Amino acid sequence: MKYSKYHALGNDYLVISPQDLAFELTPEKIERICHRNFGIGSDGILFGPLSSNNAKFGLRIFNPDGSEAEKSGNGLRIFSRYLWDNQLVQEEEFDIDTLGGRVKARVAHSGKTVQVEMGRVSFQSEKVPVTGDSREVLKESIIVADQTFTFSAATVGNPHCVIQLPELTPEIAKRYGCLLEVHPYFPNRTNVQFMKVLDRTNLQIEIWERGAGYTLASGSSSSAAAAVAHKLNLCDSSITVHMPGGQIAIAITDDFTVTMTGAVTKVADGLMSMEVFEY
Repeated sequence: MKYSKYHALGNDYLVISPQDLAFELTPEKIERICHRNFGIGSDGILFGPLSSNNAKFGLRIFNPDGSEAEKSGNGLRIFSRYLWDNQLVQEEEFDIDTLGGRVKARVAHSGKTVQVEMGRVSFQSEKVPVTGDSREVLKESIIVADQTFTFSAATVGNPHCVIQLPELTPEIAKRYGCLLEVHPYFPNRTNVQFMKVLDRTNLQIEIWERGAGYTLASGSSSSAAAAVAHKLNLCDSSITVHMPGGQIAIAITDDFTVTMTGAVTKVADGLMSMEVFEY
């Protein structure tokens, strides 16, 4: 099986084209392919380009646990770079259809920088979704293990739980992220961002990604955290989000449409042996 591997600020994905796949991409096979000891190793699989009635390109996004994601900001940037590398797009804007909605993308700097319009952020409980009455989910309490947090919820096509803290560590994300991901408040599970506001134009986040675990960077997480910070009047509409893997620039319009700009790096083109699935 042919694949291409890229990373976006340390968040790595495999891009697999349908024409290079001779078997069904089952959850069990996805887990094995993404396994960092028994497979190639990645934070997920980008399966495309696919045909779409809604956009020039269709894309399916799979987490390393075999589940399917609605949307991934870093995944979309990587997929856009893959399209550029294969001369399927040039510098003009193009659109991509995902399970979480259609996005617009543009590639610059010979593929090394990609801008994606992620769509409009909603804080509405039934859209995220979050259990309970219909409402905007802002600054509510949630209890996990020995800790009570104040959280806000948002969706950019996939669900997010944003928790503001005075200080951040990877250990906090790893300890509580796994519990928050599967909390009963979130019927579809959730991505989790632990957020520190640095100033009006800068945020720091630590990330627990649904279906993937602790992650060095995330485009949709950056978008959700920035949107929550702006909604709570903690930050302005142009925000740099700082993560362990690097930085993403977020721009937010008056209706909370979010545009994300960040780097993409190509790692390798490869050929995976079918022997991977024998053990």
